[in-house]
Amino acid sequence: MLKQLVASLTFLAVLPLAWAQTSAPSNPTVRVRGTIEKVDATSLTVRERSGEVITLVRSADMAVSEVLPLKLADIRPGSYVGTAAMPQADGTQLALEVLVFPEAARGTGEGHYPWDLQPQSTMTNATVADLVAAPASVPGGQKLLLRYKDGEKTVIVPPTAPVVTFKPGKEDENALVVPGAKVMITAQVRDGKPTALRMIVGRNGFAPPM
Repeated sequence: MLKQLVASLTFLAVLPLAWAQTSAPSNPTVRVRGTIEKVDATSLTVRERSGEVITLVRSADMAVSEVLPLKLADIRPGSYVGTAAMPQADGTQLALEVLVFPEAARGTGEGHYPWDLQPQSTMTNATVADLVAAPASVPGGQKLLLRYKDGEKTVIVPPTAPVVTFKPGKEDENALVVPGAKVMITAQVRDGKPTALRMIVGRNGFAPPM
């Protein structure tokens, strides 16, 4: 299992994080998405979305954020957002989810780059420069013009796309980090062991969609 995770970490070295800076290529990070199966003071066992079961070291300083649902209407002009999306033939991006960053996190991970939610998916972290109704082909959705320091992207958000935000969860860690919780964990090999560095977690089975 350790060798498999180390191999995954190496393969995914070029993938950036949505809410933190990427580690140096010599010691890359990987995102683990899944459900907590077992937890104790020093370890986390997670069933990854592929079905693989992975045990990670639970470091005392592991950062924890709670993901919270929002509504499509909570995306407003001037919001700083991160959206995982699929490139479309017309040059737009079709959102798979939208994260509305808290104001304190404005500017995090700004830009447009590959993402690993689905094959060929992208991530755009940027400011909503304009917002109008989506084309008639996506009734009830929104069309966002996202502007970042090196460019801009047009993103179509279907009404079914999850919209979320997050808040610090460290003080509530014992209630959040429990068996059955849906998580996305940023992991890295430290001292030869796969170690959880950061976790974004949903309460009562709510799943981080990014």
